[in-house]
Parts: sequence; structure tokens; C-alpha cells
Amino acid sequence: MVDRPMWWSEELSILEDSLTKFFEAEYLPHEAEWEKAHIVPRAFWEKAGEAGILGISLPEDHGGMGGTIHHDAVLFDVLGKLGITGFGVHVHLIAAHYVLAYGNEEQKARWLPKLASGELIGAIAMTEPGTGSDLKAVKTRAVRDGDDYRLTGSKIFISNGINANFLMTVTKTGGEGSKGVSLLCVETDGLDGFRRGRNLDKLGQKAQDTAELFFDEARVPVANLLGSDEGRGFYQLMEQLPYERLMLAIGAVGFIDRAVDLARVYTKERTAFGQPIAAFQNTAFKLAECATEARIGRVFVEDCVAKYAAGRLDVPTVSMAKWWTTEKQCEIVDTCLQMFGGYGYMMEYPITRLHADSRVQKIYGGTNEIMKELIARSL
Repeated sequence: MVDRPMWWSEELSILEDSLTKFFEAEYLPHEAEWEKAHIVPRAFWEKAGEAGILGISLPEDHGGMGGTIHHDAVLFDVLGKLGITGFGVHVHLIAAHYVLAYGNEEQKARWLPKLASGELIGAIAMTEPGTGSDLKAVKTRAVRDGDDYRLTGSKIFISNGINANFLMTVTKTGGEGSKGVSLLCVETDGLDGFRRGRNLDKLGQKAQDTAELFFDEARVPVANLLGSDEGRGFYQLMEQLPYERLMLAIGAVGFIDRAVDLARVYTKERTAFGQPIAAFQNTAFKLAECATEARIGRVFVEDCVAKYAAGRLDVPTVSMAKWWTTEKQCEIVDTCLQMFGGYGYMMEYPITRLHADSRVQKIYGGTNEIMKELIARSL
């Protein structure tokens, strides 16, 4: 029996079981098809909305399920354990949580129910061709023109970039450095001056649509500015990034558990020199090391979830969680793949796809080098 964290409950066990059954029935049978298409169809998003997944931690009075960070944690752990990377619900929920945290009542009533149902699919339009982690240096501009902003610029590597019709867009609205950054909620349906570039061909996460986005004097209502004042975007981003990084860490420990489980089963079934591979001391010791690090990572992340729920998860700690778990994810998946020998290099094996899917974890949500910089500043 796996030890559960102190914050676990029977309700969360029921949720874990229902989420697992949902994805096993509705996602996994179509995964190969969607990986070839490089996109998860909107019809699946709508099913997820009907099941309450898209609004799992949004308030019930705004169309959500009324869950907490604990419910989010169960969702992302299940996705990790099932090896699902094509369903960009993490980005969608992050966009929704920006609205929940900083939106006025009109904005919450307008957008949150549609985000919960899947009528709106969210994305974070942050990264630009020349700007990654340095958010103060974005070049996208929103110029006030009456009751609208004229939005001009481009974004790249945007998860959900093809499906999304609600973009939490990082833009400059005037002012120097961080004081000039604002978040503009862009509804793309029928928006003149907006276009999507190609669906990018990535190393992994093949079913996850990732695109370039372009704005050319696109007119966005001033009412779509997140919050009441311009120039708050950088601070809003800094306050919400711990949520994003915690979600990545939760997913990482789920992926680690999946890799160890795949290797454990395979090495008991595969034989060499007349005995199962698992009987060789090197294999047994490697699995023991991986299982130990998996337990360490899970205990650390579960403590981070508890701290987040209590409002005590600080930036250095969540940065530690993000970089350590994603580094270990890549290391452990690679170690487990080695146990498959030549089969581990074949894309038909789940461990191989897991290897390709894991690499980006050290890049998005803030590179692991940036995480170490944030930690170092606190020492």
C-alpha cells in the first residue's frame, strides 16, 4: 500500500479512480491517432469539460467543481502515471487561475464558466522568438486606441496554440521594464489581425499542439485587460508561477513512477542467460535507486502541495521542486530505458515515448538554470 500524504482523503481517492478510468476510456485508445495528427481534438476537450476536469479547481458559482490544489495534484499525478502529455490541461488551468486570481467580477463571470466547459480553451502567450525567461523584455505591444488596444507582436512555442481561443497574453502597455508589462485576455474567435502559424514539430509530446501566434494591429477591448490597472502583468506572473511550477513537479513524479513501473514489469518478464533481467544485481540495484529517488521526490512534492494549500510555498522551495524533480525525471526515465536494451529505442514502446516527452520538462515553466538562479538568490 502506497503511503498517502496527510492531506489525502477518501474524496481524493474516488477522484483518482474516476480520472484514471476517464483517461483510460476516452484518451488512451486514441493517443496514437492524436500523436500522428499533432493535436487533441476539441471534442475531447468538451468531454473533459463535461466530466468537470477543465474546472476541477474553479469555484462552483463560476461553473467549476469547487476543488482545491489537492484536486489539481491528483489530476496531474494521474496524467503523469498514465504518460499522457498531449492534453494541455495544465496550461488551460493556469490561464483560468489568472482570471480567478486577478479578474474583476465581470471578467470571472464572462470567462470562467466557458473555460470550465471547454467552450474556451486557454493558453499562455508568453514566450517570443527573442525572449524566453526575461519577461520584462517582451516586444509585443498593446497601444490604447479609444476603448480598444491595438495589439502587435508574435509569440512562439505556445502550448495549446492551435486549439486555444483564449490567450493570456503578455504584452507591453507602456512604461519601462517590469512596470510596462500587462496581461491581456485575448479571445481569438473572429479576431481580425490575429493568425496562427504552423503546428510545431517537436521532439516529444507529439499530440500537444504547439504553435506560433501573430498579432497585427488586432483590436482587443480595454475591458480585456486583466485586473483594473495597466503595468501589473509582471507581478501577476511572478505570483502565479509557483502554481505552474508545482504542477510540473507533480507531473514529474507521476512520470517517474510510470517509468519505474514499466521497467519493473519488463525486467521480470525479459530473460537473458537463462534468468529474468531483474535477477541481475546491476538491474536490481538500479531499480532500487530509481524507486528510492521516486519516493524522495514524491514526499517532497506532496509537502510542497501542503505548503501551497496553507499559503506558505515560497519561490525558492517551488524552484527546488521544479528543477530537482524534472532533472530526476529525465535521469530515471533514461536509466529505465536502458533496461529495455534495443527495444527501448523503438517508438512503439511506452518507455521510449516517455523519454522523448520528458526532455522539455527541464525547459518550460522557467528553465532549470533559472530555477537554480532563483534558489541561489535566496541563500
